[in-house]
This record gives sequence, structure tokens and C-alpha cells, in this order.
Amino acid sequence: MARAKTQFVCQNCGTVHSRWAGKCDGCGQWNTIVEEDLLGGVGGGPGKMAPKKGRPVTLTTLSGEIEEAPRIATGMGELDRATGGGFVRGSAVLIGGDPGIGKSTLLMQAAAALSRKKQRVIYVSGEEAVAQVRLRAQRLGAADTDVLLAAETNVEDILATLSEGKRPDLVIIDSIQTLWSDSADSAPGTVTQLRTGVQAMIRFAKQTGATMVLVGHVTKEGQIAGPRLVEHMVDAVLYFEGDRGHHYRILRTVKNRFGPTDEIGVFEMSDRGLREVANPSELFLGERNEKAPGAAVFAGMEGTRPVLVEVQALVAPTSLGTPRRAVVGWEPSRLAMVLAVLEAHCGVRLGQHDVYLNIAGGYRITEPAADIAIAAALVSSLAGVALPADRVYFGEVSLSGAVRPVSQTAQRLKEAEKLGFSGAVLPGASADLPKAAGKVSKLESLADLVVQIAGRKLKAPEE
Repeated sequence: MARAKTQFVCQNCGTVHSRWAGKCDGCGQWNTIVEEDLLGGVGGGPGKMAPKKGRPVTLTTLSGEIEEAPRIATGMGELDRATGGGFVRGSAVLIGGDPGIGKSTLLMQAAAALSRKKQRVIYVSGEEAVAQVRLRAQRLGAADTDVLLAAETNVEDILATLSEGKRPDLVIIDSIQTLWSDSADSAPGTVTQLRTGVQAMIRFAKQTGATMVLVGHVTKEGQIAGPRLVEHMVDAVLYFEGDRGHHYRILRTVKNRFGPTDEIGVFEMSDRGLREVANPSELFLGERNEKAPGAAVFAGMEGTRPVLVEVQALVAPTSLGTPRRAVVGWEPSRLAMVLAVLEAHCGVRLGQHDVYLNIAGGYRITEPAADIAIAAALVSSLAGVALPADRVYFGEVSLSGAVRPVSQTAQRLKEAEKLGFSGAVLPGASADLPKAAGKVSKLESLADLVVQIAGRKLKAPEE
């Protein structure tokens, strides 16, 4: 009988080690290496099965008929937008998010919407009992639908259940960390069990044409728990984001083999579940104080959707040896760059001031087009001068102090005009300006913005 062999696998990145160590060489994390058993020997030793002879596959050319991927539209506009028009049949979708953010609520509403369209939907819960899922369905008004429910974690039992009767159109697995298989000799949630369970579910989806939606836990860094190999295996990865201090939630696409990867869906949490937000700009600008210094409206883009959000800055004299730099909703490194450019090329001295930056509504900005809006808010707070209430700001700042144009200028200005903004401050090289653009102020450098906001009282004397 072959001697049992083991390997040591990092539960964070999946790196295999020959022996246990406190720190993983692959990702640098501590105490993530776990011993796992191997079935049979390795490297051709005892217990290694002889490889069977392969069979030739059919080769084809790149030219030929192209069939558009068939989709299942849920009827929830924001969810369909994030997925690129609906769930693709035979695809595997991974949804991650913080605990309690609303992943199960979103999927229950989507399952009920599809069930009302006569689609066969199966909801498999691995963390909650059937009674708990039924309570949520009653609260969301989905108890009268034909969604089929099961509470199971064994992969073989789940596949046997799904194979019975008519093929399901949508299968929801909540969550993949609870799955375990008889073919893998390790605890649920480990790399081996995670890989085995996800591969089995994806194989079933590809063979039958059913859409498989997998729910994944996230780590404290906000990424889906477990190795990144799970994200590589599925067809689409969605992150459900939100701040517990606000009611809104954002469904962000980070991978999609059948659609764009920069779309978002915006929802608002209520006691009746998630409500779609058709115009996110009104949500993020709802409580804006137009007369307060340090507030600028940024016209951003999320995929094909323009979003207006308020940028708030507070610059105050510091009593510490090292000034504080606190950022919420933006990259701290990007703020440090804008502060350095303001001091080096615009003469704005911020070395003796604390700087606090916040994106209103808990929204998170990822594009560099917010540089000019950030700089305008900082200069406005330092000078104590309120910015014009009817203007939006967008553009990228380079290290030389010059401003660079950004894409989709026309869409940003159109959204601003729709919400009552008649002016904009943008880079001078912007080309795709609409003919009916209102009060457009073009900048050649960041110093022009400083002079425009605060005159010359913040400018250092020229040598």
C-alpha cells in the first residue's frame, strides 16, 4: 500500500512548500501554511497512476460564424448593467463582499425576479438553514416565487441534486468557502477543497449550460478570501462594496469575459431589500453645502456611466512636528503627489498644515481624472474661499505641474448640465468638447487653477 504523503500549501496564495514555515515565500503572509494530504505518491513513486493515452482534438480556424452569448436578463437594471446585459448561460460568476453588505439579499432578489420570468432557479445555502433563508425571502417579498432551496455543503450531493429533473437556468452557491468534497482529504475552506469545489461547479455549468453564481468571502484587505486562482477560474468577478455608515451599495465588475470590466451598479439598502438607484449623482450630491470652502464637485466616469461626487478637503494648521495626512475614498499616494506638485510648482505651502480629504457618501474614486478636483478643494480650504457652486472639476495633473486631458469629456459635461451645473474647469487640451458647452474654463497648468481660486495670495514670490 502506498505511503501517505503530504504537502504544505499557503491558504492565501496557493504556493506549495516542501515543509512547514511560518512565512509564505510566495505572498509574504504569516501563519497561512497548512499541511494537506495527497492521494497517492508524487513524481512517479508508489501509488502514482499511469497516465492514459490521450485522444486528438479537432482543430479549427479563427474565421467562422460567431454566435452572441445567450444571456438571462434579471430585470434588475443595475445588476444587468454590471454583468454586461445579464447572466450568460453556462458561465460561472463570483460575487464577493464584506459580511452583511447585502450579497445574499441581492442574489435572493435576482433569483425571485428570474423565477417570476419562469426560469428554474436553485438556491444552495451552505451557511444558513432553510428557515433562515425563508425568513429573508419573506422580508424581501420573494416567498411567493418558485425558487428551489437547499441547505447542503457536500459537492457530490449538490451535483446529484442539480442533475435531477429539468436543467436549472440559474444556480446560486452561498458560499464557496463552505463546500467540501469526498475526493479531497482536507478541511473545508482550504486551497484543495476550494479548488476542487469550484472546478466541479464550473464543469457542471459548462456541460449543462446553467449559470453558476458563487458567493465568496473577502479578507480584511477587501479581496476575495483564498488564492487568486478562484478568480482566474470563473468567467466574471463582481465585488459588492459599500460603507456601513451609508445606505448605498455599489456592485463593481473587475473581470468579465463577456462584457466590459469597468461598469458599476448602484443600489440603496432599505428594510425591503436593495433598491436600484438610476441616477447615482443625485445620491452623492444630496446634502451638499455650496457655501463651504474646501468642497469641489468631481465629474467622474464609471465605465459608460458619468458620476458626479463631492470632494471635501480640510487644511488646518498643525500642532504636531509631522503634519497629518488622512484620506478616505482616494489613494493616499495620489494625494501626496498632488500636494508635492502644489508646493513645488504652485508655491502653495502645506508643510505646516494637516490635510484631511474625504469623498462624500463613502464613494471611492479610482481614476486619476480627480486630480484637479482634489487640488481645487485643497486650495479652496487653505484660502478659505468657497468654489463656484455651478462648476465641476476634472483632469489629470502631471509631476511637472501641467494638466492632462482625460477621456469622455462630453459625457461628463452632459451629466453635469443635466444636474444643473453650467460651468466646468478642465484641461486646455481637451478635444471632444460639445458645441453647447457652457462656461468652460481651460487650464494650461495647475498654477492657473491656484490663481483662479485664490488670486496670488497663496503664490510664493517669484525669484
